[in-house]
Amino acid sequence: MSAGAEWVAAAAPPELLDNEVHIWRASLEMDSPALGRFEGLLADDERIRAERFVFDRDRNRFIAARGVLRDVLGRYLQRPPHAIDFVYGPRGKPAIASGVERPPIHFNLSHAHGLALIGITRKREIGIDVELIRPDFATEDIAKRYFSPKEIDCLNRLPGERTTEAFFLCWTRKEAYIKAKGDGLHVPLDSFEVSLSPDEPAQLFSADESRWRIEAFVPSIVPEERYAGAVVAEGKDWRALYFEWKQ
Repeated sequence: MSAGAEWVAAAAPPELLDNEVHIWRASLEMDSPALGRFEGLLADDERIRAERFVFDRDRNRFIAARGVLRDVLGRYLQRPPHAIDFVYGPRGKPAIASGVERPPIHFNLSHAHGLALIGITRKREIGIDVELIRPDFATEDIAKRYFSPKEIDCLNRLPGERTTEAFFLCWTRKEAYIKAKGDGLHVPLDSFEVSLSPDEPAQLFSADESRWRIEAFVPSIVPEERYAGAVVAEGKDWRALYFEWKQ
């Protein structure tokens, strides 16, 4: 369905070249000591966001995701994870506060159902998305609300057993694109198109498609849990490298 990703456990901070996109995946199912350690790394605004979750599971996964993000960024910046400051764009896209490093590191985080993905680049914007493939969400009503007419037509032409997978290939690719642009929901999801057939490579069709390249991959840690993943980054000259985060 997507690019074959070879996930490598990185014992030391890998060198990040200008023409590379580093993608990290991490399980968010952690024990209490690990969660306590990560909660201690968070800034006040992150703790406030964590406390807003109604269910402990969602709160714990948020803390774990932000903790892993800080741990990964700390490796690249060679700074203590708790000392990393974030700023947020007009539409809420996070970035590292200026003055930390030159050339700058760009990043993006996505997590769903206990799995997190982090994309890291130098000097190029990036967006990343992950979703658990599940039939209950892949409904016709949702597709009509967020997909373009051409995407809906492609979805309807696929055999029934492949439509759920195709739905999430479409969803993650579109989300990765709007996250890379940093415009959030101000970019209508039906104003651009992506390929979605499991037999086709990931493609982006938009007014600014020459600015971006899209890559799709399988981020699942265990075969019985099927996830879709996609990353969009500026330029056409980059290659993706995949890393496994370990506690």
